[in-house]
Amino acid sequence: MLISPGKNLPLKKQLCFLLKLVCLVSSVLLFCEFFIYYVVIFQCQWPQVKGGADMGEEHSPSVLKAIILADTHLLGEIKGHWLDKLRREWQMERSFQTALWLLQPDIVFVLGDAFDEGKWSSPQAWAEDVRRFQKMFRCPVSTELVVVVGNHDIGFHYEMTAYKVKRFEKVFNFTSGKLITRKGINFVLVNSVAMEGDGCALCRASEAKLTELSHRLNCSLQRPNHSKKRCSDVEKLPASAPILLQHYPLYRKSDAGCSGEDSAPPEEKNIPFKEKYDVLSQEASQKLLWWFQPRLVLSGHTHSACEVLHAGKVPEISVPSFSWRNRNNPSFIMGSITPAEFSLQKCFLPLESRVFAIYSAAGALLAILTLAHCQLLTPPFSFVQHLLRKHKAV
Repeated sequence: MLISPGKNLPLKKQLCFLLKLVCLVSSVLLFCEFFIYYVVIFQCQWPQVKGGADMGEEHSPSVLKAIILADTHLLGEIKGHWLDKLRREWQMERSFQTALWLLQPDIVFVLGDAFDEGKWSSPQAWAEDVRRFQKMFRCPVSTELVVVVGNHDIGFHYEMTAYKVKRFEKVFNFTSGKLITRKGINFVLVNSVAMEGDGCALCRASEAKLTELSHRLNCSLQRPNHSKKRCSDVEKLPASAPILLQHYPLYRKSDAGCSGEDSAPPEEKNIPFKEKYDVLSQEASQKLLWWFQPRLVLSGHTHSACEVLHAGKVPEISVPSFSWRNRNNPSFIMGSITPAEFSLQKCFLPLESRVFAIYSAAGALLAILTLAHCQLLTPPFSFVQHLLRKHKAV
């Protein structure tokens, strides 16, 4: 017995409706998990800076294009739920890889707390965390990645051990007091966890490297307190005031003076900072400023943005967290830097709340369309059923 084509029509309609739903869901997923990063980061532009032939050209060969981010806090095996890992790590990987593709920086600095559990992770867990970090923050040959140590990578001062410090140094080729010079620009990497000032072995070694580097830089800059005799045997460096890169901010009382949409919440701004925990001590901060007389200090740790002017002349930028786990509106800093000048610009990443709102709106629309298709809508939404019937009749 032959089945008439008309009897297959309801099944075809059902399949057509399901196909439309699949297309809607796929489109929302692709946008929220992939294309939104391009839409948002595409709006970021490199700041202009005087360099080269003073043409203000940010793409001049004499201008170093640097991305600075902080506090990625990759979750470990102890506190990290698999769904939390999946969600936040995908967000950071897509943000980072999209930024690399669109902005093509020369160098990327990560200002500490790359990991969340480095302070207590086992060798096996550490190796796994490193593998995930290197996958997420992989860079092309044209871009250099520099990672500064933070308290979650090796522990606070009372948790810090030579073993933890050495395994971090081995992976990231980091040492406190390390100098990186690119295009005539001097960057000084500081292990701020070792600036406790209590004379511990790791602290003494770190400060010794910093003071030696300070001497070399001051000789190269021919500062008045360094005579020619003291500098006669010193290897000269580019005569450019350094930029300090560290995890802990220099001493400040609180975030009360910080402003901006990514600064600390109002209820937290007036909470006093604890020295050697939230910020460096006053003594350690004064040492670093006196040793290096930097033209810029870049730090992380607080997960919120702040701009501070030390001694009336040295700006410090606290870089917010790069992860949705720590804030709804993560960001990174774009810097156009020359040996004499620098210009900074903030680039915001997609808002986590906005992504949730898109998913919620899409879910509500999906539910309404499904109920309308099944003719189960109550009177306030019956117009949708009417539109669907009209569409089917056409």
